[in-house]
Amino acid sequence: MGTLRLPIGNGEWQTYTATGRSPWPVSGEPIRSRIPYAAVHVVADPLADVDPVVDAQLDWQATLAYRHYLWSLGLPIAEAMDTAQRGMGLGWETAKELIRRSAAEARSTPGAVIACGAGTDHCAPGEAKNVDDVIHAYEEQVSFIEAQGARVILMASRALAACARGPEDYAIVYDRILSQTKEPVIIHWLGEVFDPQLAGYWGADDLTCASEIFLDVIQRNAAKIDGIKLSLLQPELELALRPRLPEGVHLYTGDDFNYPAMIEGDGERYSDALLGAFDAIAPAAAAALRALDAGDLQSYHAIFDPTLPFSRLLFGAPTRFYKTGVVFMAYLNGHQRHFRMVGGIEGARSIVHLSRLFVLADAAGLLTDPELGTKRMRSVLLLAGVD
Repeated sequence: MGTLRLPIGNGEWQTYTATGRSPWPVSGEPIRSRIPYAAVHVVADPLADVDPVVDAQLDWQATLAYRHYLWSLGLPIAEAMDTAQRGMGLGWETAKELIRRSAAEARSTPGAVIACGAGTDHCAPGEAKNVDDVIHAYEEQVSFIEAQGARVILMASRALAACARGPEDYAIVYDRILSQTKEPVIIHWLGEVFDPQLAGYWGADDLTCASEIFLDVIQRNAAKIDGIKLSLLQPELELALRPRLPEGVHLYTGDDFNYPAMIEGDGERYSDALLGAFDAIAPAAAAALRALDAGDLQSYHAIFDPTLPFSRLLFGAPTRFYKTGVVFMAYLNGHQRHFRMVGGIEGARSIVHLSRLFVLADAAGLLTDPELGTKRMRSVLLLAGVD
């Protein structure tokens, strides 16, 4: 496989040879004990004659092939979410085409499950003068997704965060949208750590106060809510919310720092999952969840726990740049032929960060072909000036 010379920070270097640890076995069996959505990335077209920072041109063949790969592992897809760079390069017009194509692929693929993100990102925060503008923006995206036959994930709105005067405005918007949806939706609370423009969401800076406002919306609209996804990286808050949800409302953990414990639960309650990390650790996630299906907690932790150091680095501050590491892993594992991204944010993480990710991915058995991964890591190093 060859030896790599990796920069590890502070002017220090590490000589590293991939372990060649066998990848996790692939199974087409459904995952039964939990609902594990993988929030999925998009593949840019590196040969498109566009400004990659301004224009999002996707490689549709590679983008859709990755969705089929995740479905083949038994993982449901969360489409056009922040992992797909919504709000970081992927605009609504391209997202519409992504949703249309992915939903069509899901309809023609036995067992495929898909839910799609509806937001207000075609309405810039400054353009929404009041909650009616936000409502109209949400209505447009929800209507489009429902017309494709997909379930809706109601994403947090930068426009609402910018124009809301208090908790009552959040209640007006969510009550109105939920009253119109055809099927129960997933509500996504994306925290400030992922998107600074969402600070003070639900009308309160304190997360405990915000969660009370959030719960009030959920309890009033429980029949229209499949579940809530928390992306706050606050495990104590997630644990506190779980027993307070109305019966039948799922809690989908978005805690990329603590997912094994959240998904396992405490013997009485547990979280399902909707995770960007699952895009990067898909084979391990599927294998661990099937071990949980079988009641084999020893194997569950043996598979999942080594992925945590990797995921915690992947989502390290600034957390919003985790997408760079997700695409980096797809490149290392041969799911795309290049390491280029929408918005040009392949440069958002340092070569030291990527080198550390490579080592942790290898330790966790996340390199499905260690020889290919090593070859591609060498290409990334060369581009950074490391001979």
